Amino acid sequence: MNAKTSNNIATGVISAFVVIVVAILLFLLGYILFTGMPHVSVHFLTSAAQTFASGGGIRDQLFNSLYLLVLTLIISFPIALGSGIYLSEYAPNNWFTNILRTAIEVLSSLPSVVVGLFGYLLFVIQFGMGFSIFAGAIALTFFNLPLLTRSIEESLHDVPDLQREAGLSLGLSNWETITGIVLPAAVPGILTGIILSAGRVFGEAAALIYTAGQSAPMVNYGNWDIFSPSSFLNPMRPAETLAVHIWKVNTEGVTPGAAAISAGSSAVLIIVILIFNLGARFLGTRLYQKMTASKAK
Repeated sequence: MNAKTSNNIATGVISAFVVIVVAILLFLLGYILFTGMPHVSVHFLTSAAQTFASGGGIRDQLFNSLYLLVLTLIISFPIALGSGIYLSEYAPNNWFTNILRTAIEVLSSLPSVVVGLFGYLLFVIQFGMGFSIFAGAIALTFFNLPLLTRSIEESLHDVPDLQREAGLSLGLSNWETITGIVLPAAVPGILTGIILSAGRVFGEAAALIYTAGQSAPMVNYGNWDIFSPSSFLNPMRPAETLAVHIWKVNTEGVTPGAAAISAGSSAVLIIVILIFNLGARFLGTRLYQKMTASKAK
């Protein structure tokens, strides 16, 4: 067998694996959307579960998921960004750095139930937060930090050293080189980490059952007072997310039209994740072009 034949066989096998992965993805997405979209309506999206006659209504759960995502990123992203910059640009290759990287790997492998129980015992009980969005956001930070930190670190590592040397040769300090040259060039990789962590936030249920709670009390979307118990912006209120709602509806079996609600909620969850991913990609591309003065392709 000559080299050309071996190359063609290897290319064909790799292409077949890619086709299989894409087919599995399309099958899953198609099945969820095909079974769920017939149950999705404007009333389904804009009404609360307590007021929807069939027991559905995911308005509050959908908002809670988005609000929880925003709070989680606000907490986790600055910490991950600082950690990633330190590990990539400043940390020496010694025992402390090895321990730090090992700790990040261990944190990323913790089961979500364990993190949820930890959050329940510490934040909900010990700190007296109760079941709240804020407690859930802190718990989800434990999931986001390892993924975000490693993504930022690897993205910074991928930036060629030639760009760092060019910045230093122009008289820029190390920090100015990082913030003005290295970080803008690493935006696509950092954005990928944000998108992956956002998907985990949207889909997480086990940790939130013990921290954010399984109830979605009625809130006033016209009340902008963040300290008001009835305000939709109050981070200290219990908040059932869409993923928890899907789990709850399927496990309790007492909600009218549970199968339809679950299918419709799953379809909405998939669509929201896709919209968020595409929107983040678009905004990230624009930001990257603006920061690096590159032209759109």
